[in-house]
Amino acid sequence: MEKYLLRRVLHGIISVIVVVMLVMILIYSMLNRNLVFAADSTFSKLQNNQKTVYKYRKWQEYGYLYYATYADFVSGMIRTGELTEEERSEANALGVKPEKDSDLVAECVEKFTQTYESQGYHVVRLDAVMANRRKQATGGQQQLFAYKDRPLFNRLISYITGLFTVDTTHAIEGELVGERGLTFTLHDPVYGGKFSPAIIGNGTKHKYLLYFDNKFPFIHQNLFKINLGVSYTVNAGVDVWDTMTKPQGSYVTSMITFPTGLTEMSADDLHSAVYVPGSRESSQVFMDRFTDDYTGVATVKSGRSKMGYSFVIGILAVLLSYVIGVPMGIAMARKKDKWLDKAGTIYIIFIIAVPSLAYIFLFRAIGGKAGLPMTFNMESASKLMYVLPIISLALPSIGNLMKWLRRYMIDQMNSDYVKFARSGGLSEREIFSKHIFKNAVIPLVHGIPASVLGAMVGAIITERVYVVPGAGNMLTTAINRYDNGAIVGVTLFYAVLSVVSIILGDVLMSMVDPRISFSSKDR
Repeated sequence: MEKYLLRRVLHGIISVIVVVMLVMILIYSMLNRNLVFAADSTFSKLQNNQKTVYKYRKWQEYGYLYYATYADFVSGMIRTGELTEEERSEANALGVKPEKDSDLVAECVEKFTQTYESQGYHVVRLDAVMANRRKQATGGQQQLFAYKDRPLFNRLISYITGLFTVDTTHAIEGELVGERGLTFTLHDPVYGGKFSPAIIGNGTKHKYLLYFDNKFPFIHQNLFKINLGVSYTVNAGVDVWDTMTKPQGSYVTSMITFPTGLTEMSADDLHSAVYVPGSRESSQVFMDRFTDDYTGVATVKSGRSKMGYSFVIGILAVLLSYVIGVPMGIAMARKKDKWLDKAGTIYIIFIIAVPSLAYIFLFRAIGGKAGLPMTFNMESASKLMYVLPIISLALPSIGNLMKWLRRYMIDQMNSDYVKFARSGGLSEREIFSKHIFKNAVIPLVHGIPASVLGAMVGAIITERVYVVPGAGNMLTTAINRYDNGAIVGVTLFYAVLSVVSIILGDVLMSMVDPRISFSSKDR
């Protein structure tokens, strides 16, 4: 069994990497990269050379290419001593055309070109765009930059190696308030010195590396970080994992005592503090509240995370589907060809034949007529808004469970061991409960982990119809907005959950039926 699990895990890891690689090929090689600007309001307002430079800079952020500017190259020459600080302004003063460059600029441009062309870059110089003989057009300033398409293999390796990061005491460079290191305390200052264990860092990115609070799962850590990729439009500048796991909704204020001793009503979550260099010097507000530059705090919000909403709705839908689908499948098998079996068959055909979007809208309309909320509202205290999404998610699962359990049970009913059981004097109830159901349910057991873990990723169509702020519609939103970071991150998350669910399904089958063994024995 151990060897089998090890092989499955290794195969799963390879499968996940292949999936991510294929998605990257589709995004970065086969799709027109200009599509990323389709919904970019800033891009539509720019003109001339400024628009071109913006495109290349954004393509760098989106992972399409490497990009280097002439201004950064000049700054590098100053750091290496090739230029003095006094020569910076003159070196940066590109002529409107190459023939208008000064001797110093021409020399620097030549070095810039040689340096980057030797590394495989394409060097682009854009002459100034003039509105008339004396005035430049809007956005028409002369530009010089170099770019190189980013190889797929390098992109994949950097993404995989950056999936996990560990916060250390050397994560922050420069001088700090106090000594670098970790402090363990049994009395968390955030709780006013009450008993609450915590590990506090100095020199780390996060101030609190481990702490307890009254929110599930009650123990939290910032030491290990999952990085699925930065989103650029769905939640600009935020990692996909954080987007899926951070709370949403309105701010929740409470009386907070800040490190300086200042006490006031605030929604700040001091446990989330991250290091922001120079922040106290730039803001009197931070000076009044904090004793160091760990001032970047998140806020406490009233709602669940995207994954939280998806999981609650999904897991309740799974429970509902098994509570209804399993008894109905058993009843249909026992009453084969009777009215109950025929009614159940009609429902199964309806669920299979009718597109999911159609029956979701149908039951949404019926629920609306019955007075149930037709859209999700995070600020509402009513639990009725969960009803329609849960029912819509459970409907196809109920049909599948009914169909397959009926089929498996009827197959078992015609088996030889059932005939021998009848001849042995066992009642029909005993035969169904001890033999037929036990064997028929084994194939369905394999899908239980997939159903549970699948609840974490949500249901794309259902969440979009009911405006559920879950993780399900995040992928489609990212695709519509050409958010490459979010697309790759969500795909990776889906792939990992799929692999884990398959492995757990195999393990669960072997636990339910001892006859199933995944170990190979020499004969």
